[in-house]
Amino acid sequence: MISARGIKKQFGDLQVLKGIDLDINSGEVVSIVGPSGAGKTTLLQILGTLDKPNAGDVIINNTSIRDLSEKELAQFRNENIGFVFQFHQLLPEFNAIENITLPALIAGKNKAKSEEKARYLLSFLQLNNRETHKPAELSGGEKQRVAIARALINNPAVVFADEPTGSLDSQNQEELHKLFFQLRDEFKQTFVIVTHDLHLAHLSDREIKMKDGFVL
Repeated sequence: MISARGIKKQFGDLQVLKGIDLDINSGEVVSIVGPSGAGKTTLLQILGTLDKPNAGDVIINNTSIRDLSEKELAQFRNENIGFVFQFHQLLPEFNAIENITLPALIAGKNKAKSEEKARYLLSFLQLNNRETHKPAELSGGEKQRVAIARALINNPAVVFADEPTGSLDSQNQEELHKLFFQLRDEFKQTFVIVTHDLHLAHLSDREIKMKDGFVL
């Protein structure tokens, strides 16, 4: 489902990724773990097409990312990839429904049908009473669930999550751990998660361990 070959990335004189080869299967929940500075987030951004490697290629669903123009890449990302970030990245002036439907509207999908899908996702995530609430009116755990619904709105093949439990208390962390597996079972997505949370990592189908720019 995802194949990375020979991924190298450097910033100035700093070589962050030093030749990464990995494969991730469809429907897997995979955690990327390792000490700070190992290159985890850089690898996630490259796998998620948010950044480009200096060398190597990423293939997602038989599509070579290297061969796509910027316009094609933006469309591919919108149609195939969802993102969940540590600090939600919700737009403060929009309510939950509006935040969730934004990627669908960018993709040119019907507004009414997109809102219907957003309500279904909120119901699945047990937030159906928060449809019109803005981010400032939501708890940390609720914001993260809205962010997850936004990541799922276009039925992506893969969801990338960067430290998704990092800003949550222990109770919300545990609930989010369970939620990722419920989502995988319900929607059949692949999840790739960068985390320092060893509990979440150990629950994953597989851990990818990194150190000093290499996969161990």
